[in-house]
Amino acid sequence: MTEQHTYRVIVRGTWDGLTEEARARLLAEADRHGLASMRFTEEGTLTYEPRPLKHFSMRYVVVSDAADGEEMAGALAEERAEAELRALGYGWTALRSTVTDLDTMKVNRKSASRR
Repeated sequence: MTEQHTYRVIVRGTWDGLTEEARARLLAEADRHGLASMRFTEEGTLTYEPRPLKHFSMRYVVVSDAADGEEMAGALAEERAEAELRALGYGWTALRSTVTDLDTMKVNRKSASRR
C-alpha cells in the first residue's frame, strides 16, 4: 500500500477573454467569492476581487501518493481548476500553483513559558 499525503494547493490565474455575460455573472456573485469564502476543499473554492476583475485564486485539498510529490498535487489541482472554469464558461490564462504538504509541514508550538 502506498503512502498518501494531503496537500493544500492554491491555484492562481488571470481572467482572460471573459464574455460580457461571464463578466456580469462574476460581478453579480462577487460577494460569495470574497475573502470570507477562502477555504481549502476537494471541490475547490473560487475567490476574486470584483474591482478590478483581473485575478482569481482557487483553493484545493488534494490527496495523492507521497511518492508523486508536490508537483503532482499542483498538476491535479490545476486540472480541477481548468475543468471547473471551463464548465462555468470563464476564460483564464497563466495558471500557477503553490503547494503545501500538510504531512511534512513543521508546526512550531510555543512552549508553556512563552504563552
